[in-house]
Amino acid sequence: MFSGIVEEMGVVRSLTRNAVTRNAAGARLSLTASAVRGDLRPGDSISVSGVCLTVAGVDEAGFSADVSPETLAVTTLGDLTPGAAVNLERALRLNDRLGGHLVTGHVDGTGMVCERAQQDNAVILTVDTPDAVRPYCVRKGALAVDGVSLTINAVSASRVCVAVIPHTAAVTTLGTVRVGHAVNLESDLIGKYVERLLAAGEFPTRPPVTDRDNPRQHGLP
Repeated sequence: MFSGIVEEMGVVRSLTRNAVTRNAAGARLSLTASAVRGDLRPGDSISVSGVCLTVAGVDEAGFSADVSPETLAVTTLGDLTPGAAVNLERALRLNDRLGGHLVTGHVDGTGMVCERAQQDNAVILTVDTPDAVRPYCVRKGALAVDGVSLTINAVSASRVCVAVIPHTAAVTTLGTVRVGHAVNLESDLIGKYVERLLAAGEFPTRPPVTDRDNPRQHGLP
């Protein structure tokens, strides 16, 4: 689990495709990183531009992770080239501040930046959103864009607008993203569970049972 608060931008060293087997080929992604590298261990989860990957190895310059065929197919990681910047965030600890929102790193789909405009000190990005993301986008709700927790400013039939403040533009890849760039999108986790419960009608039909004698057993009135 992540918060969408990026710790640093890493740089792609290589994306090496595995030999094709009976299944589609995966890949090994190697990244240069410093801030997140210190306490990384093989097996740790890390968010790479919004995609949850498992650390396969750590070296003096950074780390590597394996990317499954499914992840290559449904995210932008398959398009990475050496020298490309990526957003990095280590998994949350239970005692961490939750500065953004709950982000799983399980990308719902990719969107396309269709407009970029400067508005005072903020960059306004308009993103075309796929069907898998659009139902969960609400004004003032949360959306992870390339792993960055953002607040949705506006929603239309097929697009969302988000504001990128100067700090976010400086420390994440969203400061350099341009019209035509594909971005990884993950919608709010809570909205998905609410939809599932409503669709299945799985809300409790009986009021909860309260043990009225329990407080007295502990010396309370």
